[in-house]
Amino acid sequence: MKDTEPQSAAGKVLLHFSMSLDGFVAGPEHDMSWMTGFTVRPGLIQEYVNTTGAVLTGRDGFDSAIGDSRPYGGAWKGPIFVLTHHPDDARPAEDVTILSCAVEEAVKIGLKAADGKNLEVFSPSIGRQLLQLGLVDEIDLHIAPILLGDGIRLYSQPGTKTIRLNLVDQTDPVAAINLRYRPLAQ
Repeated sequence: MKDTEPQSAAGKVLLHFSMSLDGFVAGPEHDMSWMTGFTVRPGLIQEYVNTTGAVLTGRDGFDSAIGDSRPYGGAWKGPIFVLTHHPDDARPAEDVTILSCAVEEAVKIGLKAADGKNLEVFSPSIGRQLLQLGLVDEIDLHIAPILLGDGIRLYSQPGTKTIRLNLVDQTDPVAAINLRYRPLAQ
């Protein structure tokens, strides 16, 4: 199965992650170096550039970003909102607004700034909160053929309710996705 449907700018709250096959969206201490060397559908990055109006991220991810890296290799320009419990010592950066508010308020602010385009959430911890509150419209995952074994999971909420998902743009929205990989010789 291939992701062939173009992205749309529909004012969605969109969790967007590349993820290892074992469920990690970042390595230990937010390491993202594992994300290189994978191919994506031609034109996909440009679709995200065109449909993203604003980005909401967490403090840990923002602080661990290399330099002041921008989404999509710097091709996307727009407002970034960093949600933190400790705004006083947050480092300033161009087009970045530091927020210290409830996650629901951060989404309202981000959607307003997105001006009809999508608010992309690049934080698994914020994403978990939004999922529990029913504030996520879609989850876009790009599964990379790699096993990290450790790091930051997309979703880990012991003791909370199960969240079922429907597969978008498929004839059977509850179909399981079948993937088959072979380990590369080390």
